[in-house]
Amino acid sequence: MNKNQALPWDHPRFKSWISVGRACQLMQQALTRALSSLDIKPPHLDILINLYRFEGISQQELARKLLVGRSNMSMLLPQMEKRGLIERRPDSRDKRILRLFLTDEGRDLTTRAMVIQTDLIERTLSVTPIEDCMMMATHMEKLIARLQSEEAAED
Repeated sequence: MNKNQALPWDHPRFKSWISVGRACQLMQQALTRALSSLDIKPPHLDILINLYRFEGISQQELARKLLVGRSNMSMLLPQMEKRGLIERRPDSRDKRILRLFLTDEGRDLTTRAMVIQTDLIERTLSVTPIEDCMMMATHMEKLIARLQSEEAAED
């Protein structure tokens, strides 16, 4: 690094960058602790909630929604299937496509996990006025769109 190059922490937006990253890490840690009684982790919850919302979604669509590779899905889904939380069924039109569904046990677990997640969200954000929460969400959505746009341009 040469003397003319600015250091990251000297950049005026560095504090925002670090704050977003730290908040994300701490929320993931808090969610992990909160879900431990159900013997699931946040990646499992992400899958369960998406299947709750989008029943019959394909594995590929799910991976795209969760911003993960198919290899991540191929590790988690068999575990969840073996545990009796999800079912994979062939698509009625294209047998190469597997569709994902919650089992009754999976639906029950998802409902209980969503209560835990909602409680955590309420406890951590209730001190922030709803208008500030909505403004923060708007800013984060713009950041997400920008990062996705840059990633797409690289591909």
